[in-house]
Amino acid sequence: MLSQVTLHNILPEDQDQRLDRWLKRHFPALNQIKIEKLCRKGEIRINSGRVKPSKRLISGEVVRIPPLHPVDSKNEKKTKVVAESDAVMIKNAVIFEDSHFIAINKPAGLAVQGGTGQKDRHVDSLIEAFRAEKSEKPKLVHRLDKDTSGILLLAKNRKMAELLTKSFKSKKIQKIYWALVAGSPEKDIGTIRISLKKSQLSSGFEKMVPIFSHDEINHPSAKRAITDYVVIEKVSQRATWLGLSPITGRTHQLRSHMAAIGCPIVGDTKYGGRNQTNNGEGWGAQIGGVISRKLHLHARSLSFEHPITKNLIFLEADLPAHMATSWNIFNWDLKWAPKDPFEIYE
Repeated sequence: MLSQVTLHNILPEDQDQRLDRWLKRHFPALNQIKIEKLCRKGEIRINSGRVKPSKRLISGEVVRIPPLHPVDSKNEKKTKVVAESDAVMIKNAVIFEDSHFIAINKPAGLAVQGGTGQKDRHVDSLIEAFRAEKSEKPKLVHRLDKDTSGILLLAKNRKMAELLTKSFKSKKIQKIYWALVAGSPEKDIGTIRISLKKSQLSSGFEKMVPIFSHDEINHPSAKRAITDYVVIEKVSQRATWLGLSPITGRTHQLRSHMAAIGCPIVGDTKYGGRNQTNNGEGWGAQIGGVISRKLHLHARSLSFEHPITKNLIFLEADLPAHMATSWNIFNWDLKWAPKDPFEIYE
């Protein structure tokens, strides 16, 4: 805790951030009431001038912080301690890192954030392991379902988080997923345009319901959803290795879309049909035999222009063990899929 007046330079990544939010992040002893009081009394200043808590920061400015009294340890915000085994796991999941962001290959079964039915062990808590002394905790900029494995980006500062989030929203980042589905689509390449609507289940969880074009007028709350798909390899009409590219980013979009066209993702207990068996007719997300019941959906690659360096970035994540086993069973070679599987039919 500080015992004397200190001066702090505003860094480029803090540009445009509100003063009160910056203060709370750097000085846990300060809550909103204390910040407003110190600003009103002129004890917190920027470039020697009085400021309001809502002031937007500018890179290069100097913030004056008065002596801060020790706070009750019971009320002080504590940084979560990550178990050593979890710290090793999350660090081993790193597939790329520079001074701006980290890319990890998220394991299947690990939630990205806490929520309904989730405990404290999730990506957002485990990435505390990346926090160096006096540095910021990396920030999530997109999401993956708990049971979906693959590439997840973590920004190292607020500015990079804003830039990457903007890139995702403006579709400047190409996302390719790999999936093993039951059955096979009618065409080897195509686009699925089926709107989705959230439905509350009796269990308290939500499920995305497909709303087909002829019924959209009856469901004004349904959201437009578009997915490109391409067949990479298949075993007769029994099972298919697909490349998927979500054009929109709706919750459970890929899982709901594949089920809607009669090709549910293998291991999808939520969207894959009640009996979870497949008799070769393109329905049921459990193929049978020794194929795992785990979800076979993997965020395989991301390609984009680095927001800062402008270099072209291509990231690729290895398959999780259960999917690699399934690929071996079908004798599928990973080399059969180019970086952009849609090139197969160009």
